[in-house]
Amino acid sequence: MSNELIYLLLIFGLLVIPRALQRFKLPAPITCLALGVGAMLAFGDRVNDPVIVLLSTLGISSLFLFAGLEVDLAALSKGVGRLTVHLGIRTLTLAGVGWLAWRYLDLSWQAAALVALALLTPSTGFILDTLERLGLDKEERFWVTSKAIAGELLALAALFVVLQAGDPMELATSSLVMLAMIVGLPLLFIALGRWVVPHAPGSEFSLLVMVGMVAAFITYKLGVYYLVGAFIAGLVARMLRLRMPRLASDDNMHALRLFATFFVPFYFFHAGTGISRDALTWEAAGLGVVITLVVLPLRVGITWLQRRLMFREERGSSFKVSVALAPTLVFTLVLANILHVRFDLPGVLFGALILYTVLNTMLPSFLLHSPFDVDPVDDRPGSHPEDRMRAEDDAPRPPPPTRQPPRLTG
Repeated sequence: MSNELIYLLLIFGLLVIPRALQRFKLPAPITCLALGVGAMLAFGDRVNDPVIVLLSTLGISSLFLFAGLEVDLAALSKGVGRLTVHLGIRTLTLAGVGWLAWRYLDLSWQAAALVALALLTPSTGFILDTLERLGLDKEERFWVTSKAIAGELLALAALFVVLQAGDPMELATSSLVMLAMIVGLPLLFIALGRWVVPHAPGSEFSLLVMVGMVAAFITYKLGVYYLVGAFIAGLVARMLRLRMPRLASDDNMHALRLFATFFVPFYFFHAGTGISRDALTWEAAGLGVVITLVVLPLRVGITWLQRRLMFREERGSSFKVSVALAPTLVFTLVLANILHVRFDLPGVLFGALILYTVLNTMLPSFLLHSPFDVDPVDDRPGSHPEDRMRAEDDAPRPPPPTRQPPRLTG
């Protein structure tokens, strides 16, 4: 069978089969992950194809580029008090879980910290892509978005420090490179907007994706994976929205969603092929169930109590927000792979983390009656900006005011 036919069948399988199985409340990313595991068991090392790796990189980078674009600092500032409390509690729980992992799992402090991040960090890009399907009202969506973004900002900063902390010189060098990238990205965007965009109308999306991939590659070479650079590039583009409105426009964000729709399934498939055989044991499954039964209710309960007792939110609303923040799929997969490759994480714990993230990703599908999906496009009528513009053009306009003849007096 030719490679072209194999790629075509793979594309068909990843884009069609997961959608067909969603009728059974099985989230599409889980299906893609399972297909990757099946391919690994059937074909072994032959699934490590460079084309799949490239498509996977495009998927994870575009997902976090979109997550960065979704950050609205003005909106976050409205809830800064509550978010500060939320981050304080999150920091304490991360420290506590990290200490337990270091104390009882015989891990280095870096590996223990990464385990804590893998267990407790919601996958913001994944959650935001599916938020509209959870039946939340405007206020609930605001708090899910704000808490997920704030938590991810904290997690990305912690991830950068933890991965570089083993070598102080490397940490200092990487910090300087990151600082240079943060300063240089706005200048690069502005330069492209001045010297390229005027001569290539409609190129803003291509330039945005290109810069995002470059930033993702830089952070990958620094040893902190693609997602950090892609997220920073999206955040910088969002902050330049007033100066370069077309860069992070609604049309570009919608286009990036469509871009991620195609490539993200390849990331989950590739993640499945990277799961080692020794992680697929009954011992790993049992440990994964135990971790889920302990950690997942703790996470949901802490958020629920925080909203109920400290902020006096309604019981039902607090529950929906807490459950919506449960999925950790992307972050756990990324960190589990880093732990396995760089810190020799035992296969049992590797498999337990995978099962934990699969179970917490499925939770909203059953409790909120709305399955998570790798397709982030809002399919409600009129959701696309072009549809809204067309609807505005077709909407009846009020008749022009009639001019009254002047009155004759006297």
